[in-house]
Amino acid sequence: MKKVFIICGPTASGKTSLAVALAQDLGTEILSADSRQVFQELNIGVSKPEASELAAVKHHFIGHVSINEEYTAGRFGKEAKEFLNTFFQNHESIVICGGTGLYIKALTEGLDRPPVSDYIRDEVNELLEEHGLAFLATMLEEKDPELAAQTNLLNPRRVQRMLEWVMADKPVSPTQEWPSDWKIIKVAIEIPREELYKRIDQRVDKMLAKGLWKEAEGFLQSQHLNALQTVGYQEIFEFFDGKSKKENAIEKIKQHTRNYAKRQITWFKKDLDIVWIEPENQADMVKAVLASQGN
Repeated sequence: MKKVFIICGPTASGKTSLAVALAQDLGTEILSADSRQVFQELNIGVSKPEASELAAVKHHFIGHVSINEEYTAGRFGKEAKEFLNTFFQNHESIVICGGTGLYIKALTEGLDRPPVSDYIRDEVNELLEEHGLAFLATMLEEKDPELAAQTNLLNPRRVQRMLEWVMADKPVSPTQEWPSDWKIIKVAIEIPREELYKRIDQRVDKMLAKGLWKEAEGFLQSQHLNALQTVGYQEIFEFFDGKSKKENAIEKIKQHTRNYAKRQITWFKKDLDIVWIEPENQADMVKAVLASQGN
């Protein structure tokens, strides 16, 4: 089994440092799943890993494309999947680190399939609850043997989702199926909301001290680009456009970042496969991640 350790969760929770420590323990590398760190030109405002962290462990998809390119979750999913296919020819594990839930979803599940109706989803849910996974797997094999052959029939969510699309007569792309011999271990760091918000405020202060204001000013002519439609830059652009005072812009960065973290928590809490661990010392967290493999 190839092991894919996914370190996700809200911004400022300590994902990067944990991912680096875990990758070092495993002797492997890190694939970033961050929709803003993927851009070459953005640095301070997107909290790219420190130079020491990048030197400690090889990172992929950091500074992957230019801000002048349109980069979507779908493209990330396709390119990251291709990368893993090659990477796993010589490695047994990888650490994926990032807080962009849609990127992680695009990679592990694919985004090219159309949604099904609530009626069909409820019907399949009832079948699962009443008859169990084996019954659903048998149904899938009978209705679409080819698709069933490419589906991990021991994964309830995958079987359920595939059967939903088959029952809805929706087109399904088997190429997006997650390989059955790639095991996913998802972990997020659980931090009390008040402590997380404090960390966010401190991080913004550090970013400003490192030169965020000057960095954003250098992108004034590019502020229309999609890559710059993000917290940390937009608020500073508003200042330069005369729409707010400097102190208000700084407070907005902190508030909007806290709002973003809240949305991230909401997203990841819906994923019942994620194991949430306490923010202990680095060594203990690494042990907790490795122990979660049995879940």
